[in-house]
Amino acid sequence: MALVKYNNNSISTISSAGQLASGSLVPIKTLTASSSSTLSFVDGSSDVVLDSTYPIYLFKFINIHQATDQAYFQFNFSIDSGSNYNVTKTTTMFNAFHREDDDTPELVYVSSADLSQSTNFANLSILTGNGNDESQSGTLMIFNPSSTTFVKHFVSDLQCHYRTGLPASVNYKGAGYGNTTSAVDGVQFKFSSGNIDAGQIKLYGLKDS
Repeated sequence: MALVKYNNNSISTISSAGQLASGSLVPIKTLTASSSSTLSFVDGSSDVVLDSTYPIYLFKFINIHQATDQAYFQFNFSIDSGSNYNVTKTTTMFNAFHREDDDTPELVYVSSADLSQSTNFANLSILTGNGNDESQSGTLMIFNPSSTTFVKHFVSDLQCHYRTGLPASVNYKGAGYGNTTSAVDGVQFKFSSGNIDAGQIKLYGLKDS
């Protein structure tokens, strides 16, 4: 680890603590859902940066609450500034599942949630609940979306309350790639059925370290 030496006698002259660490997360944009059919992040629109500025982009999902029980939380890429969200993807997913009554814990590969060279929206979670106290939180990380050489790899990790009537903790871990060498400049989130009732999605850029 490199030693960083500052000439200032006092740290008070440094304007932001974030300047002390290379490789730190840089907040870009927060979208707040309110019975929203979709939430979209498009480079160059509404102060969104999703280009070569950062090599890695991170989305954080905070208490995403859905309107419809057992809907799937999903996303897709755009390569035409949000005109279409239909990038071809291949994905994989598994989950760890544990009920409140301690019955039938499991760790399983979720083949039904996979995509194979499909332009459909990719699943971040499935069969989650819409009860008043139920929600889901987690992350989606996208690597080098502006590349015009490589496919677009991504990794997701969501912690969810399972469907209403079957209270359980379920952790969905997904990964895959957008099979395109075009620059990805937009990402859209939605549920397979119904609206995003409430919650926030935050976009960050990760500096080069």
